[in-house]
Amino acid sequence: MSKVIAAINVTINGVCDHTAGIADEVLHQHYTKLLAEADAILYGKTTYQLMEYWRTVLDNSAEQQSMKDFAVAINRIPKIVFSHTLKSVDWASASLAKGELKETILNLRRTEEKNVLIGSRSLIIQALNLNLVDELQLCIHPLIASKGLQLFENIKQQMMFKLLKTKTFNNGILMLYYQPLVGG
Repeated sequence: MSKVIAAINVTINGVCDHTAGIADEVLHQHYTKLLAEADAILYGKTTYQLMEYWRTVLDNSAEQQSMKDFAVAINRIPKIVFSHTLKSVDWASASLAKGELKETILNLRRTEEKNVLIGSRSLIIQALNLNLVDELQLCIHPLIASKGLQLFENIKQQMMFKLLKTKTFNNGILMLYYQPLVGG
């Protein structure tokens, strides 16, 4: 049975926006490793469309090696996209979800050997509200953003977590690994 890991980048003040953060070699290597340890990643439409950028990196020899490695990893991993408006996706390793989030996660948890990742803010909130997250990985960037989406709005109830471990990168990024406590 696989573990469901919700992983996301966030600023000190709780903003999760792709334009607010440090996208350097260290971070690319971290996420490349995380992807290698997973069988699938779940995205909402907006995050999926942002991640399509990495398809262009595969063909660009001018990019840093860590970016190329991440591009290869994100290209390889099966992506399940949840959207009410997309009719199709054209990334060979992507598919539209055939069912609801809960049903999809429960099925993947039973059938996959490696981890199942959730990489979109909206899906992380939904999965937390459904108590379907086994581990929450917060990648905290050492900055305060002046605007952007707050990560944890729309949480239905108070949630408690057990800190499993921390990891500090030399660029000031702090990774926090949490286990949700059911009934916290």
